[in-house]
Amino acid sequence: MTRNKKSASILLCCALMSSIATTALGQSSSLGFHNTVTGEPLDFNEALPEGRDTPGVKKFLETGVDPYIEDKSCLKQGEQIFLSACSGCHGHLGEGKIGPGLNDSYWTYPDNATDVGLFSTIFGGAQASMGPQYGNLTLDEMLKVMAWVRHLYKDGVADAPWFTEAQKKAYKPYQQGETFPDDAPGLCAPAKGK
Repeated sequence: MTRNKKSASILLCCALMSSIATTALGQSSSLGFHNTVTGEPLDFNEALPEGRDTPGVKKFLETGVDPYIEDKSCLKQGEQIFLSACSGCHGHLGEGKIGPGLNDSYWTYPDNATDVGLFSTIFGGAQASMGPQYGNLTLDEMLKVMAWVRHLYKDGVADAPWFTEAQKKAYKPYQQGETFPDDAPGLCAPAKGK
């Protein structure tokens, strides 16, 4: 094989692998993951390598719906991540401090009323002090934080498009002090025997 053919073959292989990785991370999906401020498409190749291929991330990138909402095994983890990574600006209950409140029906960025919009803001950042979190949180951790933020919601279900109809019927506003068992079953529960 000549040097030019070999180089072309390597480039084609790299382009194919990049395309496969991009598709696996949902970049070519029609879900519309865009930077909240600039509108540019998000590059999930910038995400931390761990936490990319969990069942929850795969389902979210296919559907645009956070599968961890209402999953008690994920909510406990989401609360812990939120308290360490987000509460300094958004308050322990999402009531807002330096950053906007997250527990009511007003969204600084209206797209955040959807899971795709909120994920895009967490991943790519927003204005003021809200920098991109792709270097701080894994994709899976972002979904857990989103589930916790949705759980903190205290307003009416009519303004909560992330809820399914069944979730809207069963909705009860967050009660401070609520706890979850360490061994709650669900998508985020440790595998048996580990």
